[in-house]
Amino acid sequence: MNRILIKNAKIVNEGSIFEGDVLIENDLIVEVADSISLKSSDCKVIDAEGSYLIPGAIDDQVHFREPGLTHKGDIESESRAAVAGGITSFIEQPNTVPNAVTQEILEDKYQIAAVKSFANYSFMMGATNDNLEEVLKTNPKNVAGIKIFLGSSTGNMLVDNEATLEKIFSSTPMLIAVHCEDETTIQENLAKFKEEYGDDIPVTAHHLIRSEEACYLSSSKAVALAKKTGARLHIFHLSTAKEMELFTNKIPLEDKKITAEVCVHHLWFTDEDYKKKGNFIKWNPAVKTANDRKALWEALNDGRIDVIATDHAPHTKEEKMQSYLKAPSGGPLVQHAVVAMFEAHHQGKISVEKIVEKMCHNPAKIFKIEKRGFIKEGYFADLVIVNPSLPWSVKPENILAKCGWSPFENYTFKSRITHTFVNGEMVYNNFKVKDIRAGKRLLFDR
Repeated sequence: MNRILIKNAKIVNEGSIFEGDVLIENDLIVEVADSISLKSSDCKVIDAEGSYLIPGAIDDQVHFREPGLTHKGDIESESRAAVAGGITSFIEQPNTVPNAVTQEILEDKYQIAAVKSFANYSFMMGATNDNLEEVLKTNPKNVAGIKIFLGSSTGNMLVDNEATLEKIFSSTPMLIAVHCEDETTIQENLAKFKEEYGDDIPVTAHHLIRSEEACYLSSSKAVALAKKTGARLHIFHLSTAKEMELFTNKIPLEDKKITAEVCVHHLWFTDEDYKKKGNFIKWNPAVKTANDRKALWEALNDGRIDVIATDHAPHTKEEKMQSYLKAPSGGPLVQHAVVAMFEAHHQGKISVEKIVEKMCHNPAKIFKIEKRGFIKEGYFADLVIVNPSLPWSVKPENILAKCGWSPFENYTFKSRITHTFVNGEMVYNNFKVKDIRAGKRLLFDR
């Protein structure tokens, strides 16, 4: 029997922090108490004094690039980076090659992850203008949801047929996750900048091309369609102040039919950072203004935004160093997302309890993930120990994403993840990922 006893931790769970112990047996948490006494010969004991013990983070939006784009990243490399960053479960998106738009292609991804993933995994089924029949075959018990791109992004899967959209929204009982940017607005803005700059558009124009209006037009349409059809809608990577009026904090999360996510980069960077970081902070939707960032933080803290995720989407350095028009959008974030939010905690922007709510509890609730996202007896032992005062700097030699770079390069974080457990296995300890692929397929209570 695999037995691990974590002692003297500041346990963060369901809005409170209390000092205590947690006992793991095999893949489950079997006891949470003020004090647990066992002979050390019976189990491995870890003293977590001074550190937080949090549930493993659940990242509801990643692009791990397998199959078909594995020069950028793959399930093995990116899930290794994820567990080093305290993310123990991920939901991956369908814009791989081939796009995951049939049940067979979708299942192929699960088969790859079963062999290669360090973290727990699920994959979204992709919708297109003409695959409704395939979408409706999706099993709600073992697939996270349906993904629709309402704006073109990497691996163009744009769904722009309004009749098709309404059919999908009204036909599936599953959660529908959407990327919201209005394509017509983006193309019109792009044409204006091409007129002015030709092919030498500066990256500082990115947030003006993929503008606030492009985001709001699309998000508001998706919300209106969800209200009309009764669909269960989850809007990914919100980036503007204007969009915040579309969401409510007046009802409990469990009763919301429309939920919202923000990503780490939109909480961290602003358009001022393009001058220094260039294409390395080029994302879709774009990083916007300081005012937008402020509004995102406010909505996150007051409950209009429900989830913090990464939209981890690696590209090679060479791809990113091309001109603005050629450089793809996206970047690696799973290794640094949790510590970036702890950094925001040190800056007084968010409480530790709120970090856990938005990165662990709420993704589990929104997707109805079975027995994960909380520190509770009988739940899977996906756990992370975070030392809040053990500084470390992000350097090329400690970046685990296959692309080898990070938008946080040379930043010194105050907090460090010292241990990560996936299904009771200690897969990460102080900068070393063990060669244990402990991830399991996520299952859903629906």
